[in-house]
Amino acid sequence: MELSTIWFWIIAFMFIGYFVLDGFDFGVGMSLPFLGKDDVDRRVLINTIGPVWDLNETWLIVAGAMLFAAFPEWYATMFSGFYLPLLLILLALIARGVSFEYRHQRPGSEWKKWFDGMIVVGSAVPALLWGVAFANVVRGVPLDADFNYIGTFFDLLNPYALLGGVTTLMLFFTHGVVFVSLKTVGDIRLRARKLAVRSGLVTIVVAASFLVWTTFAYGTLASAIFAAVAAVTLIASFFANLRGMERSAFALMAVTIGLAVLTLFASLFPDVMPASNDVANSLTIENASSTPYTLMVMTWTAVIAAPVILFYQGFTYWVFRKRIGRSHIEDHELAPEVAVH
Repeated sequence: MELSTIWFWIIAFMFIGYFVLDGFDFGVGMSLPFLGKDDVDRRVLINTIGPVWDLNETWLIVAGAMLFAAFPEWYATMFSGFYLPLLLILLALIARGVSFEYRHQRPGSEWKKWFDGMIVVGSAVPALLWGVAFANVVRGVPLDADFNYIGTFFDLLNPYALLGGVTTLMLFFTHGVVFVSLKTVGDIRLRARKLAVRSGLVTIVVAASFLVWTTFAYGTLASAIFAAVAAVTLIASFFANLRGMERSAFALMAVTIGLAVLTLFASLFPDVMPASNDVANSLTIENASSTPYTLMVMTWTAVIAAPVILFYQGFTYWVFRKRIGRSHIEDHELAPEVAVH
């Protein structure tokens, strides 16, 4: 297998890691209006991801850096053609991060209300637009002979892409609510479990529709297999949550999201950016990749650095593995909410 092909799947792995980890961050943020009855509840929700949210976002930074180095043509075409959606994602992530750090700086309810709203919007916008972006990549976009995007912003808002956006939105929301049930105690844990059951039903319908559309319109045998297994694990996660098996439900949701990403990448292969107007203008693994020497240097760097990074992140989750509840907030009213990691 050539290094360019290996790096195509490494990029897929990085986006799997990002969507699984930052996905439940988005879900927790979006759950504030549904599970946060008062400020203490909202502080509990925010503190479930307080020690890890910024660590989870580094997967996106690394994925973008790897994409730039391994497939510069793909990076250039996607980031120029999808400039506005990606800018909105960036602004939403900034607003969410600022809100985490500043909502506790003043005691006023109006102050916190504004930042809570920014957390919700800053979580929902990326959750929606990432699905829109990747669905358009799979569907194909109009490109000229120099691999420049020649469509408009509204061309990206087609029915298939919007369904992809709703799919990631619902997957991340349910993933986050299940995470809340896994990380909390008391009434909020029970309410999160009930909410995950309701949102899980919607997620199953939406995700199944998107995966079926992907398989029949753009899929391959490999993507069909990934999609089928993803459907099974999503349904299994629903029933695990229904039975109160929170760890199993969360793990199965993570597997579902990972398989959904693999479905999209398998549908792409061997292209990286299909041209919807002329197949000859499509970006492929071969014509979009860097030189073999660059890929070789990147491979050795990844072999050395990846185990260290994965160990560090795993250790972080182990340190902050305990559940939290209202009593932890009420007993430490002077403690910062998420500023100290």
